[in-house]
Amino acid sequence: MVHVVVVGGGWAGTGASVAAAQAGAKVTVLERTDMLLGTGLVGGIMRNNGRYTATEEAICMGAGDVFQVIDQTARHKNIEFPGHSHATLYDVSRIEPAIKRLLADKGVEVLTKSRVKDVKMDGSRIAGLVLENDQVVTGDIYVEATGSAGPMGNCAKYGNGCAMCILRCPTFGGRVSIASRAGVKEFIGRKSDGSLGAMSGSCKLHKDSLSSEIAGQLDRTGVVVVPIPEALRKGEKFLATKACQQYALAEFAENIILLDTGHAKLMSPFYPLDLLRQIPGFENARYEDPYSGGMGNSMRYLALSPRDNTLKVEGVDNLFCGGEKAGPLVGHTEAIITGSLAGHNAVRHALGLETLVIPEELAIGDAIAYVNQQMRTDEGLSKKYTFSGSVYFQRMQEKGLYTTNTEVIKARVNRAGMSDLFKKSIS
Repeated sequence: MVHVVVVGGGWAGTGASVAAAQAGAKVTVLERTDMLLGTGLVGGIMRNNGRYTATEEAICMGAGDVFQVIDQTARHKNIEFPGHSHATLYDVSRIEPAIKRLLADKGVEVLTKSRVKDVKMDGSRIAGLVLENDQVVTGDIYVEATGSAGPMGNCAKYGNGCAMCILRCPTFGGRVSIASRAGVKEFIGRKSDGSLGAMSGSCKLHKDSLSSEIAGQLDRTGVVVVPIPEALRKGEKFLATKACQQYALAEFAENIILLDTGHAKLMSPFYPLDLLRQIPGFENARYEDPYSGGMGNSMRYLALSPRDNTLKVEGVDNLFCGGEKAGPLVGHTEAIITGSLAGHNAVRHALGLETLVIPEELAIGDAIAYVNQQMRTDEGLSKKYTFSGSVYFQRMQEKGLYTTNTEVIKARVNRAGMSDLFKKSIS
């Protein structure tokens, strides 16, 4: 049996693990912290705009188990907020145990507090991964899903310092790039002004610290929009710092936009606390994540692996990648999908079978190929890509790929010969 080792237990690592297990592999996940999902622990937005299309494509291709768990933990479905339609908001307090149960049901071995600090190489192949305690973990093939944020030094160098975010680098140690340790020269994303990296796009406020009117509306409708007095607005330049460019709209500079994911999700990379507390209803506001959300947020897109459209990393014979390692892709949907392809193809590659390229007639295949092309250019590295907005959602619409008609999506996937492909054991 092929043994796939997945490094990183976020959404990409989850997608990779489920897909590899369904393909018939033994799967081990190495997660440096004590919980799965990484930024998914504070995320919560699914199915907005073109993510609906991509989610339904993945389900039709047999990669729907993760999305099913997300739907089961949803607090709100089919909601609208500025620039975004038919969104689902999952409960950030319930999602991680539910995903852990899914992995257990699939027979996936999850090793938490297992930070990889180095890589042992045998020529151009990874021979093993060295953990913090010097234990060496070996497998036949590896999937890197470590993300592109942190460690603390990068947040200080490219951002406003460590904001004590959900990644918890001071406690569990910072991210280590497997590809980089294997000798791969990686890409670095840029902001529109040319500076390196991008800042995470939202914060969490403790719901009980808000006025009863705001908290009650959040619970009822899932969305609250509060106009910001003009003197307290931070301007459009502030929006350019965001990794999540699908939310870099004027409405997000002119209003406080909150979404109910269990906590109150503030759609802003950060907001100075002294200013926030001057806005009616926020007089007692307290940040839940990052704790220093009045100062900054985590810095991302600092380690993007060169890869092909099967998600194999260039220069290493037995390494695939998913999530933000696969390029300046933004979002949980994007991470699950790229992780799923990486996990499936890792098994194929280890068995000596032809690896899969998702056809560009599908939104998922087009996005993977387009981002691969774009991140090899200076201009492309200054942009972020997501099914839910900005430049890629515009491309989806122009190419006629965006639809919420599930029958149309099923027909497309079937024509591409991809129906239920990820459900089939190949070992």
